[in-house]
Amino acid sequence: MSKKQLQGIITSLSTSQTAKVKVTRQWQHPLYKKSVKRSKNYMCHFVDIKLELGDMVIIEECRPVSKTKYFRVIEKIKK
Repeated sequence: MSKKQLQGIITSLSTSQTAKVKVTRQWQHPLYKKSVKRSKNYMCHFVDIKLELGDMVIIEECRPVSKTKYFRVIEKIKK
């Protein structure tokens, strides 16, 4: 069974091991054929990775770490 992986941008590093990651997805509306964007924020757990605001990261689903954290940061793609 493969785990869901998403790509997003870090918007907040308020606590020591938690990052808020904004994931944006884009699709075409089936009737109007217009390109539509939607975004969602995920609270992600990270350890031993040097992260800054605005970094592009890959996140992966995992077991619940806390009430709101059920994703973890796998790697940093770019600044």
